[in-house]
Amino acid sequence: MKLSKYDVADYLDDDEMVAAYLDLAFESGELARIAAALGNVARARGMTKIAKATGLSREQLYKTLSAEGKPELATVLKVMAAFGGGLKSSFRKSKRRAAAPKARKAA
Repeated sequence: MKLSKYDVADYLDDDEMVAAYLDLAFESGELARIAAALGNVARARGMTKIAKATGLSREQLYKTLSAEGKPELATVLKVMAAFGGGLKSSFRKSKRRAAAPKARKAA
C-alpha cells in the first residue's frame, strides 16, 4: 500500500471551498494560519499566475505566504484580489455593544 502526503491545496478546487477555508483562517486570528492558508490557495490556483497578478515574485510569495511568513496588509489585499476576492468585515452581535452616539440637535 502506497500512501501519498495530504496537501490541502489539492482540495481547494472551487470558489466556495476557498472562501470557507479562508474564512476559517481569518476567524482564527492567527497570522501564521492566515499566511499559510493564503499560500495554500495560491498554490492551488497556481503560484506563477498569482505572482504575475500581484507583481510579486514566486519566491517572495512562497516565503511570505507560509506559516513562518508575516505578510503585510498590502500583500494580503493583492493576493486576495488575484484570487478574485477581497476582504470584508463582519461583526458578531454582542450583548455589551457600545451604544451609538446620539445626534445633537441644532440650536
